[in-house]
Amino acid sequence: MDTLVTVGIILAIVLIAVGFVLFGPARTKRRTPPAHVPDLVEDTETTEVEEERRYETPTEPTTRLARLRARLAKSNNVFGRGLLTLLSQDTLDEQTWEDIEDSLIMADLGVDTTAELVDSLRERVRVLGTRDPEHLKPLLREELIKVVDPTMDRTLNVDRTEVAQTAGDPAVMLVVGVNGAGKTTTVGKIARVLVAEDRKVVLGAADTFRAAAAEQLTTWGDRVGVETVRGEEGVDPASVAYAAVEQGKSDGVDVVVIDTAGRLQNKRDLMDELGKVKRVATRPLGEGHEVDEVLLVLDATTGQNGMQQAKVFAESVDITGIVLTKLDGTAKGGIVVAVQRALGVPVKLIGLGEGADDLAPFTAEGFVDALLES
Repeated sequence: MDTLVTVGIILAIVLIAVGFVLFGPARTKRRTPPAHVPDLVEDTETTEVEEERRYETPTEPTTRLARLRARLAKSNNVFGRGLLTLLSQDTLDEQTWEDIEDSLIMADLGVDTTAELVDSLRERVRVLGTRDPEHLKPLLREELIKVVDPTMDRTLNVDRTEVAQTAGDPAVMLVVGVNGAGKTTTVGKIARVLVAEDRKVVLGAADTFRAAAAEQLTTWGDRVGVETVRGEEGVDPASVAYAAVEQGKSDGVDVVVIDTAGRLQNKRDLMDELGKVKRVATRPLGEGHEVDEVLLVLDATTGQNGMQQAKVFAESVDITGIVLTKLDGTAKGGIVVAVQRALGVPVKLIGLGEGADDLAPFTAEGFVDALLES
């Protein structure tokens, strides 16, 4: 009997314990909505907002011109200083003219161009009959603008024809240049210029021989919501260019911008490689399609060395425009004129700083005015 009582007591204790577990505080706790759930929802919404805002809004190209002009005016530019020397003299004697010639030649304007400019100025000053710098400044501005050549078409060839738009074919831009000139960075900045103009863009990382190039370009694209097509390191650059244009056509973008290798510009194999990239890139668009724009990126600080680079690249691919980088950090602003005359193609874009939007369309008038204000 005592045994039965003991067993009964034990069973009762077990039942009470089970009931406590099933219906006690733990059960109540489960019914209470976790306090952190609203926070999770709120965090998700915040993340979505951040995702929408993570793309940068590039500066409108037209608004960049005034800022870059002011920066160029303040730069250490021998070209500008040489011109100011002319304007600051009380009289223009023979020694002054010789000093002006030396300054302009040192600024890489070129011997022939300098001689033409100075001869023209001399004649106009003689006819004008005055040596008052205030009267000479408008005359000088006019002659300089002629030298820089405002008649050159400096627009980027990225406007698709009606036929191309109907077919869904993007414009194709190839960017070439020696390593160290800021080529890959320039491609990223060009993408920002195009995005600011409300164009849809795809980038092609065809510099497959420099390990960091594809990653660098991808980072630039990600900042403005632009896709970058890339391949494995060392893969055939032409295949990446082909894939980029193919992707651009599939996505219905406006422009495909292709970065290229720039190893030792005097190497024949590199030149052959660029020619192949240019031929293969547009094959997804069918026969008869060619690259719309081939931009050569030159470091303005290299002066006449940059001229030699330009000529080598021009022999391999038909250059249609020039991008001059680091123009604010050089004493060789005359390279603008020299390279245009040597290649017969216009400077279309200039870079005047390290900022993401420090790339702007080049204008002869803006360039000359900046020099005269320096």
